[in-house]
Amino acid sequence: MSSLITILRNKFLGAIRSVNPPSRWKILVVDEHSQQLLNSVLKQFDILEENVTLIESIVHNRESQPGFDAVYMLMPTSANVDRIIRDFSGGRQQYAGAHLFFVDGLSDELFQRLTSSPAEPFLRGLQDLYVNFWAIEAQAFSLRVPEQFFSMYSPPRSDATARAERDRLEEDIRFVAKSIANVCITLNEFPYIRYYVPAHHGPLGALRPHESTRAAPRPQENSLRWRTNLARGEQARQSEAAEAEVLSRMLAFEVQAALDEHKRSNPDFPKQDPGRQRSTLIVTDRAMDVIAPFIHEFTYQAMANDLLPIEDGSKYTYKFQSSVGAYEDKKAILSDTDTVWTDVRHMHMREAIDKLMADFNKFMTDNAGFKGEGAATLNDMKDMLASLPQYQEQREKFSLHLSMAQDCMDIFERDKLPVVATVEQNCSTGMTSEGKTPKTLVEEMVPLLDSREVINSNKVRIIALYILYREGTPDEDRRRLYQHARLTRPEMDAVNALVHLGVRISRGPGDKDLRRRIKQKQANEEEYELSRYKPLIRTVIEDQLSGKLDTAAFPYVKDYPQAIPAASSVRPTPTPTTSLRSAKPSWHRAARTGGTATETRQRLLVFVAGGMTYSEMREAYLLSSQLGKDIYIGSTHALTPRQFIDDLKVLDLSGTGSRAIPNGLRETRGARSYQAFYDERYFTRDAPPPQQQQQAQRAPVIARVRIQSHR
Repeated sequence: MSSLITILRNKFLGAIRSVNPPSRWKILVVDEHSQQLLNSVLKQFDILEENVTLIESIVHNRESQPGFDAVYMLMPTSANVDRIIRDFSGGRQQYAGAHLFFVDGLSDELFQRLTSSPAEPFLRGLQDLYVNFWAIEAQAFSLRVPEQFFSMYSPPRSDATARAERDRLEEDIRFVAKSIANVCITLNEFPYIRYYVPAHHGPLGALRPHESTRAAPRPQENSLRWRTNLARGEQARQSEAAEAEVLSRMLAFEVQAALDEHKRSNPDFPKQDPGRQRSTLIVTDRAMDVIAPFIHEFTYQAMANDLLPIEDGSKYTYKFQSSVGAYEDKKAILSDTDTVWTDVRHMHMREAIDKLMADFNKFMTDNAGFKGEGAATLNDMKDMLASLPQYQEQREKFSLHLSMAQDCMDIFERDKLPVVATVEQNCSTGMTSEGKTPKTLVEEMVPLLDSREVINSNKVRIIALYILYREGTPDEDRRRLYQHARLTRPEMDAVNALVHLGVRISRGPGDKDLRRRIKQKQANEEEYELSRYKPLIRTVIEDQLSGKLDTAAFPYVKDYPQAIPAASSVRPTPTPTTSLRSAKPSWHRAARTGGTATETRQRLLVFVAGGMTYSEMREAYLLSSQLGKDIYIGSTHALTPRQFIDDLKVLDLSGTGSRAIPNGLRETRGARSYQAFYDERYFTRDAPPPQQQQQAQRAPVIARVRIQSHR
């Protein structure tokens, strides 16, 4: 299967290698964002190995190098185009020639500005790379825009700002759509596109119909003008259209428009890939499955990101024991280059620990000439690792993961997670581990809510899952739950904010059960008591690949396949199991069936607007293996339960006080061109001229002299 990281790496290297000046050596010119993208898949050494003699920032004051050609790898902003022109204007020749590579597609207007400028004689080539996304794993990508959660779901601050906030969201949707299109173009895919249509709620956030965003209120159902499409009138049709403008639909149509535009400009897209069927892109959003971000997961990666202070899903600081026995803080990067990590990240914690210990004992036997019985516990591993100074790299990997596993298990016991997770599973699945309807949920919940040994964030998760299970509770019941849990006002706000994700939190005596189009299926495989809930994205993927995905819940934007593959061709035969439940918390080993060996397997792309969980990322890998398809999953950002709850706390405040955007969403500026939005997003300030820099450096010295003379 093609790794997104490898594909991006090769695309960047291919661009650099394509420039072969007579002098052999070349200079690479980058901006802040393009350099971050490069650094995410390449080391500086990899770049310098390609005959790059210097890497320069386009915003810095650079010495002229007329003897070298330059590779410009930049965001296609107006400011960057002006900087390129400035490099070759007014008698200045910064480099011998300029080879331009833009991370995103360059607009026609900026292309015309470049080709009609004094820089034109020095331009040796121009190419759009379409790589403006982050390959965070082999099968997972992120746009790293967590602020979009607030743009998509925060309600308008007032009636007066509703139109402007809708305009801001449409800008953001267009940006996200172009980024998804970048992924498709990079993968050489022109997919069928399907999108999620919820049955239990209408448009959310700034898309919620408002008098300033639609032509007229919806007529009464018994109105004669409402009975046929012909007789309803234009205003009525516009009103109905506004109520159909859910987030995933708007996003899917924008992706289709972006891909259609690219195909018009590049008629040979996509290039022929013999044997590979046309892919499908499924666009959904966080509101489809609000349960997944609350559940405690016990697979290694999901559990570690939930319980440990891992930054951005990849950076972790742990205690490392040196060969002399001293402990020191060490920063580690969790990435696909760490084979220990990739081997165990989707295993349940017990399996992960067993494999770590088995691999460690094998490592000791193979490389250290170790004599003895091997490690029997994590503490044994820790002691034995300290005596292997000659295998530094492998020691550090094992030390990192045994430290993470041990910390997770300590928290598992300390925070009463066996009991907490049992209640969570009963709420999320609607069944007990014995397969019966839970009838004593409140009796099980209240002692946990009253307990001071259960942290408040876990109480928020329990209450939220209970409300989701009940499809709303009477206001007085909810207030009592808050009192039992002793929640703070922000924690209560987090639960109440679920209404902005289409959740019914308040339920009256006459309210009926909600009608949902996507429901979790009963698993056919052996389960762990604390891991019975499977994210809804698993059901969606399985139904798509078996040809059973409901077209009412997931309609096509435009094209659709004429033939649907038979269910038997994409689903493995279930393996009979001897046990469906365990009497106590245990750990699950999912059956793994190998996919086809060919590299032309059909692809499925899934995008979750508003944040994806690590459990959803896991499902993409597991189903790829089980169903023999290449499944990629992406989102605006990867999120943890902690982050999800923190964001819900300030959802009503448009993100003010959040980690992503402490000052809240950007000010609404009214309708403007996409290029103006893009220029603002990737704006970088030029470094001051050298003379100003020298003055700024001398200023503190002059100030000190004046102070001394005054004294």
